[in-house]
Amino acid sequence: MTDTTPTSAPAGAANTAPSGGGIDLSGRTAVVTGGASGIGRACVRRLALAGAHVVVLDLDADGATAAAAEVGGQAHPVDLGDPAGLDALERLDALREADILVNNAGLQHVAPVEEFPVEKFALIQRVMLEAPFRLARLVLPGMYERGWGRLVHVSSAHGQRASAYKSAYVAAKHGLEGLSKVLALEAAGRGVTSNTICPGYVRTPLVEKQLAAQAQAHGVPEEQVLEDVLLARTPLKRLVEPDEVAELVAFVCGPATTSLTGVALTLDGGWTAS
Repeated sequence: MTDTTPTSAPAGAANTAPSGGGIDLSGRTAVVTGGASGIGRACVRRLALAGAHVVVLDLDADGATAAAAEVGGQAHPVDLGDPAGLDALERLDALREADILVNNAGLQHVAPVEEFPVEKFALIQRVMLEAPFRLARLVLPGMYERGWGRLVHVSSAHGQRASAYKSAYVAAKHGLEGLSKVLALEAAGRGVTSNTICPGYVRTPLVEKQLAAQAQAHGVPEEQVLEDVLLARTPLKRLVEPDEVAELVAFVCGPATTSLTGVALTLDGGWTAS
């Protein structure tokens, strides 16, 4: 496991005066899983902008290192789907020092239940449910001792709704919702909150590849695939931007949310309103 700590941050990184839209996380340490790209990368940048020292956990060692270097943070490459990788986290000092934990890492596999690979189902549960549990277990003692902490779990509209052929993903996200509520109850009165962020389809490289592939397969424009397939149940016909998710994550970590705990904050263009 590699610890990459740049000796100095680039201009505009976390060691400059924060200009985080009224959210000041100076002196706080934030751990972000899946921080090398997509939503996680946006969270790394946004939390650093607010003044936090950010620790990036990701399977992609190069991506994690680049994300951390951008904001003057630390990178710890780790495979959250590997039991040995999860065990190794217990030796990571950064987790005991964490004031903020953003559980964001995830993956997807689409197949009917009767064809769904058992090992793939188990992997998705490890990455998206067991890892958040084990990370929370590691960061909570320090948060309790300091009397302040923010557990933020990037869930999904699929934590509130189901879609066919996504049994592992939906099961993991529903489990994450339950875990967050239990954490909120146990941490109540100790300065620690636990909440989930539930976006709809987000503009990430994975989603954009799906759009391109389906457009080519069906011989239709990507915009038509977006509206008729991915956003069929969403009134607002556009993808959520990673920066929108990161902004909500930063707000949940801010000073005005001490009573905000045990809730799911949706950012889904109205999907779950119907």
